[in-house]
Amino acid sequence: MARVKFGGFLAPHHPIGEHPMLQLRSDIAFAERLDALGFDEFWVGEHHSTGWEVIASPELFLAAVAERTHRIRLGTGVVSLPYHHPFNVAQRMVQLDHMSGGRVIFGSGPGALPSDAYMLGIDPMVQRDRQDEAIGVIKRLFAGERVTHESDWFTLRDARLQLFPLQEDMPFAVASQISPSGMTLAGKYGAGVLSIGSMSSAGLFALPTQWSFAEEAAAKHGQTVDRRNWRVVMSWHIAETREEARAQAREGLMRWHNEYNVGTLMRPGAVAYGSPDEAVDKTAFAEGAASVIGTPDDLVANIRRLQEISGGFGTVIGFAHDWANRENTLRSWDLVARHVIPEVNGLLEGYRTSRQYVVEHRESFERAGQAIMQKIMTNERAAAALADTRRAATATTGGHTPDLEKGQSK
Repeated sequence: MARVKFGGFLAPHHPIGEHPMLQLRSDIAFAERLDALGFDEFWVGEHHSTGWEVIASPELFLAAVAERTHRIRLGTGVVSLPYHHPFNVAQRMVQLDHMSGGRVIFGSGPGALPSDAYMLGIDPMVQRDRQDEAIGVIKRLFAGERVTHESDWFTLRDARLQLFPLQEDMPFAVASQISPSGMTLAGKYGAGVLSIGSMSSAGLFALPTQWSFAEEAAAKHGQTVDRRNWRVVMSWHIAETREEARAQAREGLMRWHNEYNVGTLMRPGAVAYGSPDEAVDKTAFAEGAASVIGTPDDLVANIRRLQEISGGFGTVIGFAHDWANRENTLRSWDLVARHVIPEVNGLLEGYRTSRQYVVEHRESFERAGQAIMQKIMTNERAAAALADTRRAATATTGGHTPDLEKGQSK
């Protein structure tokens, strides 16, 4: 079975009310924690409005994270390319790659928030085309080419980077929701995919069709796409029991949905929940629910179901949120690392097989008891001590100690 990688995606989605400086520091500490727990990837978004999604520069944030982590890969999730001159994006990503020791994944998108594009005077109708154009230019710059390019929104004249990525081939990833544009772009450039639409029921069941868009575009442009580079974003809150998970997540989940999804973003079709219990039931327990609020076993089952629905992918990315308080949120990620990741990836199979072998072959090990008993009975003082021990009904403390009664009978 191919192992699945695991990561975290910090958009972030923070309710308004916490000191920004302390909030940013806690987000950096969260990345440190994921690194310590053995997660493979950490992604950060770019946003400029709404008050909830407050990291304006994923590169700047990840530079700080790079100094406090060791092995976790750092993804821009995503740089909104229509907002920037492609040459500057390329330079920042190269610098981040060197500062992180070659751990960068370059994730890009057209820009998720209409309010961001509006402030910058960008027509939403051109955003996806501009992302496409920028990726093509950035790939050429990374390859060391000298580029001249005239566009209606940027110009390059005989431009060449003076520093190239530390990685010989920096991984690219493209954000994808429900429309085919993200997957098609990934196929065109042979890039990886960050599927954000999988957090909704509609996006979940669209995954097989979505991947076909990438494959078709790759074939058209002479590229290849690999499911190992497909990252699927999921939402979860995990506790030791479902009851605890529900109790911990219910209030924050309702606030996140009602205040942000409905009250701020006004997502089409989104309706405010009437109670915290309704929020939990409709988010995690309705037919076809895309989120998990429950135990590690519940998340394992959901990931396996998602693998089956999609046909397979390379990385599970957990969406970071504040449904629960900080302590219980960190505990949730801890449970995922300690119980979900090893279960999904078969890391405990050897333990279970070894234990079952011992149980099923117990008779094969009886000779060990016979050998010990033989030595005891040839020594008068040891035999007397054994008799005293039996009279005192003293239990042996070593779990691996052979059955001496059975050994003596032999």
